[in-house]
Amino acid sequence: MSNILHKIKAYLYDNVLTKDNLNDFTARTVSERSLNVRQICKASVSRGGADISASAMEHATELFLKEMAYQLCDGFSINTGYFTASTTIRGVFDSPSEIFNKDKHSIIFKFNQGEKLRAEIPNIEVEILGVAESSAVILQVTDMKSGSVNDLLTPGRNLKIMGHKIKVAGDDPSAGIYFVDVATQSRTKVEQSDIVTNNPSEVIVLIPELPAGTYNIEVVTQYSSGALLKDPRAAILDKILTVA
Repeated sequence: MSNILHKIKAYLYDNVLTKDNLNDFTARTVSERSLNVRQICKASVSRGGADISASAMEHATELFLKEMAYQLCDGFSINTGYFTASTTIRGVFDSPSEIFNKDKHSIIFKFNQGEKLRAEIPNIEVEILGVAESSAVILQVTDMKSGSVNDLLTPGRNLKIMGHKIKVAGDDPSAGIYFVDVATQSRTKVEQSDIVTNNPSEVIVLIPELPAGTYNIEVVTQYSSGALLKDPRAAILDKILTVA
């Protein structure tokens, strides 16, 4: 048997993404926090015994990632062993002579696990912590224009949000749906009139005219299966979304 080197903890949530079984669940990993390049490099020195300084490793990593991004933008595919990356064009071309139209077509970068990362899977132990406390959670979002799941945002088009107890309800002024700029932490609230569908497990909104950048999506609500909660609670998708 493989040596167990790692442990992932997860809670179970009602599976609202399929309607085949009303009693099934989906597991959601408990993430301690998100690590940036600097934190990983420091850990590589303190835990992994790297033979160069964390600052030197961080500098080299940033140089590598910058060059990788440049080559991806020129259409090259990347295979680091740990992940593969490629550039993809989305959208339909209606004739052989149609040219790329940024209002109709989009460019995305796709990342997938590589062989070296896959080889680590047998070394991971998964601990299911049971059914999660009944609270609001966002499980998945789909950009209706591009079909992208947990990835792209198309301003001015619809976004389908799937989750548990995410219906926007309550008279607290903070209740609503927000797009939070990762870089600046500025918050853009969806207009009430732009909430197209508002159900406990599915909310559809019109995406505001957001500038290019990366965003978190947050639902703040007082909704409960019984009476409204006294205080609002927030659900944040654990994926970063991109406006190209």
